[in-house]
Amino acid sequence: MRYGQIRQYDIANGEGIRTSIFVTGCTHKCPECFNEEYQNFQAGKEWTEEETETVVRYVSDPNVAGLTLLGGEPMQNTQGLCRVVRAVRAAQPQKNIWVYSGYTWEQILADAHRLALLRLCDVLVDGLFINALRDPALRFRGSSNQRVIDIARSLLAGQVVMHRDRLTGEPIS
Repeated sequence: MRYGQIRQYDIANGEGIRTSIFVTGCTHKCPECFNEEYQNFQAGKEWTEEETETVVRYVSDPNVAGLTLLGGEPMQNTQGLCRVVRAVRAAQPQKNIWVYSGYTWEQILADAHRLALLRLCDVLVDGLFINALRDPALRFRGSSNQRVIDIARSLLAGQVVMHRDRLTGEPIS
C-alpha cells in the first residue's frame, strides 16, 4: 500500500479532530476530483510499520476523536488498511473510524475484501463525487449523491441507516 499523506490533525473529514490517512490509487477517476494526484497507484510513499506506529500514536492523542481513511480509494487498498485499522482498534478501541469511498454501500457489500474493511469501520461516506451535484453546504461530503452511513446499524438492519450527528443526534443529510 502507498499513501500520499498522513494528517495528524484534520477537521474536515469526519466529526471532531481526526487523524487522516490519504492512500494512493483509485480507478474511479471522478471528473473534478479534489485529490487527482492520489489516483496514481505509484504516487506517494510505501507504507511501513513505522507509519502504522505513527498513526496509532496520533490517534492516541486525547484531542483526536478518531481515524479517517480516504485517498485515492481506500476500498482499493483493503489489505494494507485492514492491518492499520486493526492496530488502531487494538490501541484505541473507543475511537471511531470513518472511511470515504467512491463505491456505494451496495457495491462494498458485494465484495468480500471491501466488506472486510467496512466491518472494521464505524462510518462510511459512499458514492462517487459528481461535480454536477457538488454542494459546498453539505457536511463531510462533496456531492449530494453521497451518503454518511452508520455502518454497524446498517449491517444490523440489513439496510442503509444514516449516521447521526454526535452533538445533535440528527441524521447528517
